[in-house]
Amino acid sequence: MLWQAINSPDKTIVEQLSLLLNVPQQIAFLLVQRGITSFDQAKKYFRPAWEDLHDPFRMKDMMSAVKRIAYSIESGESVMIFGDYDVDGTTSVALMTSYLKNHIEVVVPYIPDRYKEGYGVSKAGIQKAQAEGITLIIALDCGIKAHEQIEYANTLGIDFIICDHHLPNSLLPKAVAILDPKRADCEYPYKELCGCGIGFKLIQALNQYFELALTDLAPYLDLVVTAIAADIVPITGENRILSHLGIEQMRQSPRPGFQFFITSLKKPIRVSDLVFVIAPRINAAGRMNKGISAVELLLSKDQGEALPMARSIEFFNTERRSTDERITKEALQQIELEEAQYKSSTVVYHPSWHKGVIGIVASRLIEHYYRPTVVLTKSENILAGSVRSVKGFDVYQALEACKDQMIQFGGHKYAAGLTMKEEQLETFKLAFEQAVENHILESQRIPVLQYDAELVLDKITPKLYRLLSQMAPFGPKNMKPVFVSHHCMDKGGSRLVGSDKNHLKLEIIDSTGTVMQAIGFGLGNYFTKIKQKQPFSILYTVDENEFNGIKSLQLLIKDLLFSPTLKNN
Repeated sequence: MLWQAINSPDKTIVEQLSLLLNVPQQIAFLLVQRGITSFDQAKKYFRPAWEDLHDPFRMKDMMSAVKRIAYSIESGESVMIFGDYDVDGTTSVALMTSYLKNHIEVVVPYIPDRYKEGYGVSKAGIQKAQAEGITLIIALDCGIKAHEQIEYANTLGIDFIICDHHLPNSLLPKAVAILDPKRADCEYPYKELCGCGIGFKLIQALNQYFELALTDLAPYLDLVVTAIAADIVPITGENRILSHLGIEQMRQSPRPGFQFFITSLKKPIRVSDLVFVIAPRINAAGRMNKGISAVELLLSKDQGEALPMARSIEFFNTERRSTDERITKEALQQIELEEAQYKSSTVVYHPSWHKGVIGIVASRLIEHYYRPTVVLTKSENILAGSVRSVKGFDVYQALEACKDQMIQFGGHKYAAGLTMKEEQLETFKLAFEQAVENHILESQRIPVLQYDAELVLDKITPKLYRLLSQMAPFGPKNMKPVFVSHHCMDKGGSRLVGSDKNHLKLEIIDSTGTVMQAIGFGLGNYFTKIKQKQPFSILYTVDENEFNGIKSLQLLIKDLLFSPTLKNN
């Protein structure tokens, strides 16, 4: 594991901002790293507000979309809301369905079956719309490349509005309106909205069109922040505003569908809780059962209705967890049996592996063998696979080099999906290994932990923690600050904790004589050296621990080195 410092900002600018904002230089340092150098920028950063949201009508085709929906409202037309089976898709469908039900009598939510229909707009969904006399479909988090499906819908007299955030082709589908900030002719100023975020911009535009208050949309923001967290989009600009307001909404008035999961948390809910607690459970419905069950949970009106659905989804999540753990174990065994430990890539396959968890398994395998990874299973007589990459390596380009060994593939730089015939597997393995070997850099073969700044422990004060907390919500492009401290030693109270004694509870002292409590999950193997009073360096975030009603600062250790390899950029 390599520790790498994020580029240090200009010292003069840091000092000026520190004086301007009356904050410690450590905080100013972090702000300048994030591109914040003025009072106005800092104000918008620390105090995200409704009024800072962009005008939704700046998005290409927004007026066309609004007028088409207004026609549906005026004419009493039934509408289908179509979305992907992941968290972004199901929250999008719940948001649009619940909003339009205030204006339209019949609104039909639809999530495609992951196994029968696959990703995106499906012919089966369009046929269901036709059967129910629906003549408008609003697609969220999908549709931007659904040319054939939308052509088919047009022949049936069904209009489409597409709300998507994926990169389109040069040729767009023939829909009534296409809302996607990433289309080349869209001048919308913020390009990183998720699918649910674009759905929110549409209901914002509708509210504007009908001269309703913007703040009336607050109840929908818990769905938006969940999608932002789950889809790993940058928490900058408009996403930061929506996340801040969404977390606030969740803390004050969570919808019944979230309440069951929130009650298990002991602290006020944070974006990290959405990523690690709520999102996996919402996802589990689409992975292990049907995505529509997640939508039904999110649409539930009261606890009595929500509770049995939440318990059912909790069961699916437990099943998902045990399934992906079992498959990960089997995949690791397969790598060893095939003596593939030292290759540049991982490709594993078993016909019985559950299609809904192979993406998770691919990510878990990277924790063991840090390299681009493909996990395949059999589905409908063809092989279906999930692909995950390592930091910096474009796995989509690697797949492009192997396109002759696949039926089809699609995705992004770090994640993709593919299908192939079984007889193509061995040639694909060779081609993919060669593609990775030809293009991967040595620096991409080693996992890197980045840190923001170096601290001595006496700088970690309650005031610093309060200011760090105000930098939330954290996520991509605004990660929780990570610090490094050197010349640390055991003060005497360090011990092993956890049922398997695999975690470290540390009592640390550094050269300033300051003592801090810390916890290092999965770092129990360092205990012997620590108790031998060997000095070490720590990489960590600052958090707060509460025990018996007493709050105290605690360091969450990400890594620990006795002879650290530090690389300054």
